[in-house]
Amino acid sequence: MIRPGPRNLITDVDGILVGNAEDPAVRSGTTVVLAEQACAASVDVRGGAPGTRDTDLLDPTCRVQAIDAVFLSGGSAFGLSAGDGVMKWLRERGRGVPVGSTNVPITPGAILFDLLNGGDKDWDWPPYRELGYRATDAAAKTFALGNAGAGLGARCGHLKGGLGSASAVDPTTGLQVGAIVAVNAVGFATMGELPHFWAWALEQDGEFGGLPPPPRGLGLAVSHTRQMLDLSAAALAAEPLANTTIAVVATNARLDKAWCQRLAIMAQDGLARALRPVHTPADGDAVFALATGRVAAGDDPIARAELGTLAADCLARAVARGVYSAASLGGVPAWRDAHGR
Repeated sequence: MIRPGPRNLITDVDGILVGNAEDPAVRSGTTVVLAEQACAASVDVRGGAPGTRDTDLLDPTCRVQAIDAVFLSGGSAFGLSAGDGVMKWLRERGRGVPVGSTNVPITPGAILFDLLNGGDKDWDWPPYRELGYRATDAAAKTFALGNAGAGLGARCGHLKGGLGSASAVDPTTGLQVGAIVAVNAVGFATMGELPHFWAWALEQDGEFGGLPPPPRGLGLAVSHTRQMLDLSAAALAAEPLANTTIAVVATNARLDKAWCQRLAIMAQDGLARALRPVHTPADGDAVFALATGRVAAGDDPIARAELGTLAADCLARAVARGVYSAASLGGVPAWRDAHGR
């Protein structure tokens, strides 16, 4: 039976480490997904306001076949400089594509908008280069969720957003799948004013509260969400392009870049299962997919479809865990505070 791995984190995938770094005064942070060895990767971008770095090279038609790390960062476009810190850390250790007498680390990434959350953004230089370096240096098998890394300054609809992660492991085949996400969505992770998450049907072992099915029915929950979206329309208009949910899914299966791209495409469905609405003009939603290649994966399309389904389910669970694990910040209530749990 496929179950969460021992940590229920993306690091249950062999060859994957994660590090977080934050600046509490700025109310922002960076998360780095570090591949212990360069691995195949691709990306799928669905939001209407993306902020990304080096995603073009992840197209299967492009020459670079492996990457060293992916960063997720707050800071809007300023946060793209986190990639410089990640590259510095990797270069110091001889990582990257050999080019003559030097190496060039390959570190794509994406950012979310957290500039208006009340933190001190009056910097001389954005702090994200240093945060990227610190996060990479902190990369390990265990890491914090909620108000950590790129999730520190995030929000999700009417609640505090955060960093979430989840995994699924098949002990029979050795297949491992995991997801990590910084949830900063225009939409809602919960069913309107109910405490139930849209991802409740996918929950494993009470990982985000263990609530029963919504007692008043799914139709009423949809109606409540519509009302809350209407109430937030004025605030959204005042802060356009101020959101984004960014994620990484990983597997130990042996995939090339084209199959990684398909995995990222399928994994986007996890955001659709966990957030309403999603992929809006005000979001920059992006999902990266990494394959560490520790387990052979045949060309059977059914097996590949199952892999993509697992990745989508992990990502939906990770979204709920990110909001469930978050703490209130800057007047934005956390799920636990809003629902007294």
